[in-house]
Amino acid sequence: MFPHERSLVEKMKDEPFVLLGVNSDANFEKLKQKEYKDEKITWRSFSCGEKGTSGPIPTEWGVRGWPTIFLIDAQGRLRNKWIGSPGEETLDKAIDALVTEAKAGTKQ
Repeated sequence: MFPHERSLVEKMKDEPFVLLGVNSDANFEKLKQKEYKDEKITWRSFSCGEKGTSGPIPTEWGVRGWPTIFLIDAQGRLRNKWIGSPGEETLDKAIDALVTEAKAGTKQ
């Protein structure tokens, strides 16, 4: 997913869009030092901590599979949730719709 995430960050750099990552790897700091540089991950990413998939973030958000993707609108409401990748086309269409809403200031 990293190539698509990188392309989204680049495509949406001037739009009302934020990508946040959550990583379940228990050795997050070591991962950040190598993989994040190699994969050119420039967006903010959080760690689930030592408990990994049982940590506070996945527990609070009800994550039961990886990846789980949440789309949150400009008002902070959960608008989409996918367990597993929905596919780039589906994801891009959903993101584009929310960005259009945010730019227009519409509330659905």
